Amino acid sequence: VVSMCFFMQISKDATELKHRFNATFDGEAHFKPSIYSAFQFPNTPIITAKEPSRIQMFQWGLIPPWAKNDEIQKNTLNARLETIHEKPSFKYVLQNRCLIPADAFFEWQWLDPKGKEKQKYRICLPDDSLFSFAGLYNQWVDPNSGEVKNTYTILTTEANELMSIIHNSKKRMPIILTPNDESNWLSGTLQNFKNIDLLATPINKN
Repeated sequence: VVSMCFFMQISKDATELKHRFNATFDGEAHFKPSIYSAFQFPNTPIITAKEPSRIQMFQWGLIPPWAKNDEIQKNTLNARLETIHEKPSFKYVLQNRCLIPADAFFEWQWLDPKGKEKQKYRICLPDDSLFSFAGLYNQWVDPNSGEVKNTYTILTTEANELMSIIHNSKKRMPIILTPNDESNWLSGTLQNFKNIDLLATPINKN
C-alpha cells in the first residue's frame, strides 16, 4: 500500500466538533477523543455530502458497493487522488464525498535507506485546531447478512515540501481542506486543493 495516512488523532471533544463543523452529532455517546490506527478499522466522526449538518460515526476502510465481504478494507484505508477515477474500489463512489475531522496525524521519517530506523512526527495545523481530510464514503450492504456498514477512505496526494522531508519513503500526504474549501469539496465544486501550512513535531522514542 503506497498511500499513507494510517494514524490520526482527535483530541477535541464532541462539543468542539459540533461547534467547529456547525453540525449535530449522531452517536455522540460512542465518541471519545483518541489516536486512531487505521489497521483497527475504527469508527470515527465524518460528515457526508448527503447530510452536511450531521456528524456521523463511520468505519475507516471503504467497502465498495460491489464487494462480497469486508476483506478489501485493509487496501482501501487511503485512496490516491490521481487514480480514484479508474480504481474499481473508488470509481463508483466518487460522488460520495465526505469530511473526516481530525486535529493531527502521524508519519514516520526514514533515517536510513531501508527504514530500519525511523523518527515519528505529529503533524497538525500551527494553532493545533480541528481540520478535515478530504474523503469518500459508502454505505455497504453485506450481501450475506443484509447488515449495513458505513465506511470511508482518506484521499492522499503528492507530498508538499514539508511532508516530502518527513514522509521521505513514499512522499505522499493526506489531503487537508481549508475551512473555506470544505463545503466546496462536499458539493463537488472544488477545483484545486490548496497547500496548507502544517507544523511537524518530532516525537521522542521511548
